[in-house]
Amino acid sequence: MASCTALSSSIVEYFQGDGFYRCGYCKNESGSRSNGMWAHSMTVQDYQDLIDRGWRRSGKYVYKPVMNETCCPQYTIRCRPLQFQPSKSHKKVLKKMLKFLAKGEISKGNCEGEPMEPLMEDTVAGDIALINKLDVQCGLRKLGDNLKESLEREEKKGKSAKKAESRELIQSQDKRVKLGSGEPAHSVAVPTAPKPGKGADLSKPPCRKAKEIRKERKRLKLMQQNPAGEREGLQAQQEPPPLFPPEAKSNQPKALEDLLFGSLPENASHKLEVRLVPVSFEDPEFKSSFSQSLSLYVKYQMAIHQDSPDECGKTEFTRFLCSSPLEAETPPNGPDCGYGSFHQQYWLDDKIIAVGVIDILPYCVSSVYLYYDPDYSFLSLGVYSALREIAFTKQLHEKTPQLSYYYMGFYIHSCPKMKYKGHYRPSDLLCPETYVWVPIEQCLPALENSKYCRFNQDPKAEENEDLFLNAESLELSRAHHAVLSVLNITVQTLFEIRLLSCGFRKLKCSSMLECIEHAVNRGHLRFKWQ
Repeated sequence: MASCTALSSSIVEYFQGDGFYRCGYCKNESGSRSNGMWAHSMTVQDYQDLIDRGWRRSGKYVYKPVMNETCCPQYTIRCRPLQFQPSKSHKKVLKKMLKFLAKGEISKGNCEGEPMEPLMEDTVAGDIALINKLDVQCGLRKLGDNLKESLEREEKKGKSAKKAESRELIQSQDKRVKLGSGEPAHSVAVPTAPKPGKGADLSKPPCRKAKEIRKERKRLKLMQQNPAGEREGLQAQQEPPPLFPPEAKSNQPKALEDLLFGSLPENASHKLEVRLVPVSFEDPEFKSSFSQSLSLYVKYQMAIHQDSPDECGKTEFTRFLCSSPLEAETPPNGPDCGYGSFHQQYWLDDKIIAVGVIDILPYCVSSVYLYYDPDYSFLSLGVYSALREIAFTKQLHEKTPQLSYYYMGFYIHSCPKMKYKGHYRPSDLLCPETYVWVPIEQCLPALENSKYCRFNQDPKAEENEDLFLNAESLELSRAHHAVLSVLNITVQTLFEIRLLSCGFRKLKCSSMLECIEHAVNRGHLRFKWQ
């Protein structure tokens, strides 16, 4: 039986973010800026609270961009899986996967270059990976250009031509048809027949397919020949065949699960299995698959990101994707797998072809990174894995109702290769000033005019006071440093994390030392020396 492991505090070590460094998005050599801390250990609730204020982790390094100063502002984005509907391009990817699994069919020419997030950027002592990664979307079309072209074509048409077409399609006011039953009738205009060459005659029933007409005739003939159905046959003879085919059932969109887990034939060409493995060398499944997973990571980094073998070895892989500050927790009211960091391994037949690194937190599934076998790029595994993770979030929600969001990392509107995340809708962006969630549709117009935006339009709105209500204490650890070095923390940083304690922001301290004194006196802050 799984035991419940919960820490009362998180242990972090701060790093000042005074300088600027190279941006992995726009390649500005001194345009990017962030604050960060090394998390020796962290509770899942503390990390949930931090990412709801714009922080993200890369390995054990937890950082937050200085939004109003960095060259490419990075907005936390979350998708709402319970209302998610896959787009046409998403459906194409899912159908492509099912065809491959069922018949081994490989679609060619449909997969454009998949947008990738930039390489890991060194931030602290040349050793910290800065950017979290959720690879990829293939073939998402931008409709803006097509829409613009069609509008320009429409504008070229003369006004007189438009008026003539309108007169042909609108019937005179005295011809009306009553609709509805049991309610006041509404009247609608019945379109008249268009002139030759102007389109279908809307006053007549649509043409029926020859196959449907043959089926109708055959049915009538069988009814006439059947003695038991003689009466029905006579009635059918007396009644003319229906002018309109039977009404089709309402076109309800298929659920994501129906598209993901479509039935496969018994003799399917391939078998795909997704295994959820805790990120722990004490876990036998994680340990036994480590070597294969590492080889896949090296192959991916060298092929997709052009890393050298020295840049993507065992040390880098372990530090970046296997080391996590999150302490595993398995509370009785949580998901069966518990909270913490996991690898979702995609096994095709007998080998791993992709690994999605995720964090399962109290209110969300947070995507960290994805790496896959470049030989299977034709399957658009980045898109496919994101859709699987959305469906997985819905599955966890059934057992744990408060877990209902899918965090996709950062949305960067100014970077074309990072805008694909906005296609997973409905989704929200985090306001960088008030820390409230705003639907992305409301944010996009402002982002077109400015890289940095406050999404909350209420000028009187302040920081969301509902955060950090369940957090406890925070221990600071800084080995081999003097007391003054540890206290070298700005008031803004202290307020930013609010010492992960309820109500600390309301103290309105006037100095850094006063912040520390208040925190220590109230028992919210403890120092642990090594």
